[in-house]
Amino acid sequence: MTDASVPTGTDTSFAVWSNDADARPGTPLLVLLHGYGSHERDLMGLVPALPGGFSVASLRAPEPAGPGYQWFPLAADLSFSLDRVAAAVEPVAAWLRGLAAEHPSITLLGFSQGMAMATSLARHMPDEITAVVGLSGFVVPGEHPLFADERLRERPLRMFWGRDPQDPVIPPGLVDSTAQWALDHADVMKVHYTGVGHGISPQEIGHVREYLTQVVPAGAGSPVSPPR
Repeated sequence: MTDASVPTGTDTSFAVWSNDADARPGTPLLVLLHGYGSHERDLMGLVPALPGGFSVASLRAPEPAGPGYQWFPLAADLSFSLDRVAAAVEPVAAWLRGLAAEHPSITLLGFSQGMAMATSLARHMPDEITAVVGLSGFVVPGEHPLFADERLRERPLRMFWGRDPQDPVIPPGLVDSTAQWALDHADVMKVHYTGVGHGISPQEIGHVREYLTQVVPAGAGSPVSPPR
């Protein structure tokens, strides 16, 4: 993200929120990170099925890609540059830190490439992220100076990872490296769903709701209101 595209904490063309600014202080923050070629309003359709009590923000990725946006460039085989991942992570991390004083916790939910962003943010700021929900995505393999993986080996990341084993988009190599990373760095709940492909099922969102209710303090309650 360039400086011009960093969300400001109110609804902009780069961030949409589930509630008004005056209702957010003191609530747990849940940040949604969309997949490649999508946009900030895509995952907001999940909000009514998630636990109440959260302030939910959905961010738009910085770079145009296909019909929407990408967090960092992907080649046809889904290869990428770790430096470009780091460049995408830093401004989002700065934005999250700017909001941290208003919220008792920060949880990230990412779909597809958004899962790569969510886990990369947790690797960069491990003491500041309560949990990550990753859906049909991956963890970027390898090490980078931006990542503090040694902290996650000491205090594993709470993580939900849902996917279809027949997902036609995420290559087996990335699935394997994600599983190995999670084994070493996360307290992971891994759930497989059949017939979902590269998508999200109602059953999966039900499990996500249960997971968030259990692991995020003050995150339980009735479903939050849908975005306007």
